[in-house]
Amino acid sequence: MAIKVTMPRLSDTMTEGTVATWLKKVGDKISEGDILAEIETDKATMEFESFNEGTLLHIGIPAGETAPVDSLLAIIGDEGEDISALLSGGEASADAPKETISTPSADSKTEEAPKAESSAELPAGVVVVTMPRLSDTMTEGTVATWLKKVGDKISEGDILAEIETDKATMEFESFNEGTLLYIGIEEGNAAPIDSLLAIIGPEGTDVSGIASNYKAGATTNSSTETTETTSTKQEATADTAAPVEQEASADGRRILASPLAKKIASDKGIQLNQVKGSGENGRIIKSDIENFTPATAAAPKVSAEKEAAPATAAKTEAPAKAAAPQVYVPVGEVYKEEIKNSQMRKIIAKRLAESLFTAPHYNLTIEVTMDEAMKSRATINSLPDTRVSFNDMVIKACAMALKKHPKINSQWKEDAITINHHVNIGVAVAVEDGLVVPVLKFTDAMSLSQIGGSVRDLAGRAKNKKLLPTEMEGSTFTVSNLGMFGIVEFNSIINQPNSAILSVGAIVEKPVVKDGQIVVGNTMMLSLACDHRTIDGATGAQFLQTLKQYIESPVTMLA
Repeated sequence: MAIKVTMPRLSDTMTEGTVATWLKKVGDKISEGDILAEIETDKATMEFESFNEGTLLHIGIPAGETAPVDSLLAIIGDEGEDISALLSGGEASADAPKETISTPSADSKTEEAPKAESSAELPAGVVVVTMPRLSDTMTEGTVATWLKKVGDKISEGDILAEIETDKATMEFESFNEGTLLYIGIEEGNAAPIDSLLAIIGPEGTDVSGIASNYKAGATTNSSTETTETTSTKQEATADTAAPVEQEASADGRRILASPLAKKIASDKGIQLNQVKGSGENGRIIKSDIENFTPATAAAPKVSAEKEAAPATAAKTEAPAKAAAPQVYVPVGEVYKEEIKNSQMRKIIAKRLAESLFTAPHYNLTIEVTMDEAMKSRATINSLPDTRVSFNDMVIKACAMALKKHPKINSQWKEDAITINHHVNIGVAVAVEDGLVVPVLKFTDAMSLSQIGGSVRDLAGRAKNKKLLPTEMEGSTFTVSNLGMFGIVEFNSIINQPNSAILSVGAIVEKPVVKDGQIVVGNTMMLSLACDHRTIDGATGAQFLQTLKQYIESPVTMLA
């Protein structure tokens, strides 16, 4: 019996998820525990495993698309089972029929029918590979590079080609094994989704008849070849739609560029003969255009104009009259780009905006002398297999100070304030798409070396998107450190439901007054952002005083 699989709720704050990658395709056999897909939440990209077994009959959310929690993700059941009743409930995506395994009717006119008929006639072991849909807006793809050639042995997971979509150039891997018998779309050529891309099967199999059945793919290829043979005529037309645009450089050499690169270059007014291609055989791709700086090419022209100007002035004006001052003409381009917001970035924006506009923030700043902390750290790190950072020392000091000032370790609710007598400190970690906050549970019970080891482990897995949701839940206080980036002082936005967050700056060597004398000292700025609904100014100040005492005298943290 067919079973619906819905978008799971993989974190406490997740309201929608993005399918980063499907690891199974329609028709695959699924066993309990198999990884179906990688799903991007607001905090991490996580593997999603099947709790059922059977055949994957339907994919409801294509790779790259986002859907709310509990949306129809997939259907698993018996091979060939009729799932039309499940799909008619309106939960499937608009293009669900394309993904569903079904037997086409005799009068079917969809693209599915020719494929089904062709597949029925395929020799044993032969698999037809079609142009995949690699993004939510992709209607056609361009083969940027073939990494395999006809006759090569193919294993499951091998990268067949790099395919350029409307958004990126992506690696396309094989889900089958055998010999590459036929290539339907040559390098540089574009074709619609589902066009014949390649045929894989037993070595020596005659697949000429199979290839001829895919007339749509053949038409695309032949039209592309025609475009290439008449490129001279088409180059004279500004709005030509050739799959691979060729232009002549100054030395008469032909320049290859992908359709997307050509479009972006046209929009920006960039001449392709000024761009160095990084693709196959010097082919210009999207990233080459995006990274190109036209100002360097325009500079000689401006310089020439400036050099020519005095000569012109000298001819037109009397010898005794001074030349007119030259006016600088700015040269450049208006350039901007849009980057699609990831799930993590959306949630960061939502939660921090809610925090800033609902919690009345105020900030308290204190300067801490770090000379003794630096000596203590050097002594601790001289021990075998021990490595402690200044951030670890700050976290330990915070944990001990929170035990003495539990009101800082609180949460606001409309009807009551919750005072947490356990200490779970969240540590802000910068990752590629934003930041995450892994949590050190019961931090006050941890030693300095335990804090250091845990922070390194959590930060490393955070950057690799391998944190579990449970490792990012339950914080009662947060520490954010930008000192390693040279930031001397800053203010953070509270990570709700916490009532406070500590911002840690860099250690600065500067003149300080000690015992009435000006000497060289090392200091660090700490800034505490407080929610005024739960923490009064005097309470926050007392916490910072205690924190300062612990950091300036690290031996007190060992008592």
